[in-house]
Amino acid sequence: MEESRYAVASKLYVAVDCIIFGFDDGELKLLVFNRQLEPLKGMWSLIGSFVLADESAEAAGKRVLQEFTGLDDIFMEELKTYSEVERDPGARCISIGQYALIRLTEKNTNLAAQYGAKWFEVSKLPDLVLDHNLMVKDALHRLRNVAQFYPIGLELLPRKFTIPQLQRLYEELFQKKIDTRNFRKKLLSLNILIQLKEKDKSGSKKGAFLYEFDYVKYRKLKNKGFSFSLFKI
Repeated sequence: MEESRYAVASKLYVAVDCIIFGFDDGELKLLVFNRQLEPLKGMWSLIGSFVLADESAEAAGKRVLQEFTGLDDIFMEELKTYSEVERDPGARCISIGQYALIRLTEKNTNLAAQYGAKWFEVSKLPDLVLDHNLMVKDALHRLRNVAQFYPIGLELLPRKFTIPQLQRLYEELFQKKIDTRNFRKKLLSLNILIQLKEKDKSGSKKGAFLYEFDYVKYRKLKNKGFSFSLFKI
């Protein structure tokens, strides 16, 4: 009797690949690293790892993020599972994509560099290995959808920021210009910002007021249900 194909246990790996976004110098950026091992040694890749026997995929993603950025309390969500049979020439491997948003600082930028990782502007990414280009495309699509209902500046901007900085973040994310007057009017109407007495004078002598997010008011609005869409996509 011919042995059923379902009775044959073949070796199968499960991995996580992290699509890590940051925002710096007015640019939305992605963290990738240069592969040090075969296959595809020397090519640019998302940062990932095999899931260990004693951890969940979520725990594996947090482990990878902590190792490369030094952060362990950041916005991270599962994106989707990538399971095409021929997706990885090295082994039969299913990957669970996870995207994360972090605040860029000199500390985590230097840490990433120690592992051969580099921050690239999303608009100027090099070609990535395997199906990682698709993962980035899917992550950007998800992030744009999330941004309609969640102020992503909470995770990507410094604690104190200007309205022009927040506008620039949204322009980078959606790759289109936003009318400054309408953006400011809609943003302030949500009443989730706290204007500080301090100003950022790096762009002009007059300067721009710094703001912080009001987490209490944001959570109340979130529980009621509201749209954070600042313009039509």
